[in-house]
Amino acid sequence: MNTQSIEEISLESSSVEIASKAEPPRPHHKRNSVRINLSRFWALLALITYGIGLGSGYLLWGKTASDNSSNKAGEGSGEHTDMSAMADQINPPEGYKLPIRYGVFGPKLLAAGVIDYEQFMKLYQEIGAPLDKLQTAVLNEGSNEPVVINKDNKQFLLNLFWALGLVNQNKILTDGPMMQNGKDQVVKFASTGGWTIGAKPVSELYASQSIITLTVEQQARLEEVAQAVYRPCCDNPTHFPDCNHGMAMLGLLELMASQGATVDAMFEAAKYVNAFWFPQQTLEAAMVFKAVKNVDFVKADARSLVGRAFSSGTGSQSVHQWLVQNGKLQQAPQGGGSCAVK
Repeated sequence: MNTQSIEEISLESSSVEIASKAEPPRPHHKRNSVRINLSRFWALLALITYGIGLGSGYLLWGKTASDNSSNKAGEGSGEHTDMSAMADQINPPEGYKLPIRYGVFGPKLLAAGVIDYEQFMKLYQEIGAPLDKLQTAVLNEGSNEPVVINKDNKQFLLNLFWALGLVNQNKILTDGPMMQNGKDQVVKFASTGGWTIGAKPVSELYASQSIITLTVEQQARLEEVAQAVYRPCCDNPTHFPDCNHGMAMLGLLELMASQGATVDAMFEAAKYVNAFWFPQQTLEAAMVFKAVKNVDFVKADARSLVGRAFSSGTGSQSVHQWLVQNGKLQQAPQGGGSCAVK
């Protein structure tokens, strides 16, 4: 068995190397200024397109891998992993229970104006996925229920934590890479200008409310994890939350830090949350862990799996290329989480 560390895997047979170094961070800017009067139309269109595209792509990929596994049966052990079982590992059918509770930040988001409740409710009603009792309670009253992410609520949680990360006052936003071009330019990122369901302008909302305050120790844990958790839609860590997934991960990690979560618990949570937001890319990363280290996703080191080598845009592309060139993935459509409100 290959004993190299995952980040240093050399794929000499295919002349492909899994990236241990990504390109310099590239801001995920908006392409055009936000037009509030059209925001609901585009948000709805983006959601429908995303749902159809990602859903069909994910199913096609699973079918292709499954067919390929059947066709290759008997040719060698361990060459073609059971895709269905692996998919259930990364996206458990019962969901993944995070070691935190919602608390009362939901009503604070409404009070701050970062979420326009009527717009938020209408958006989900229009797509045939109205918010359930727990979700409406989280927003209006707060809840002591644990946070559980699953296939049905992953988009709700993405938007909920996006709002939290965007409005909460934290030095990651006020002193970090988001401010590299000055305060006037901060609204031009996808994670800022792309937020179209607030009751106030993003320029007024950005890092404006002390919804979650952290101790020095909690802030240190947050920054350690935020600097090391990446997402496949770009090459930036959560510490540079220039898209919705980065901003949502920041909000989630802030909540976890405030409730006493350890660094290891935060990395483990990021591993599963990334898996629900980016199922295709996470499944491919899990396949590499299994092929090279014979380690299942549930036991895979979370810090490694969510790091730059596997979960950045560049890292995910390298993982995909290795799987294809080593005959472990005949075909897989490109895809991933959309950076629009949905």
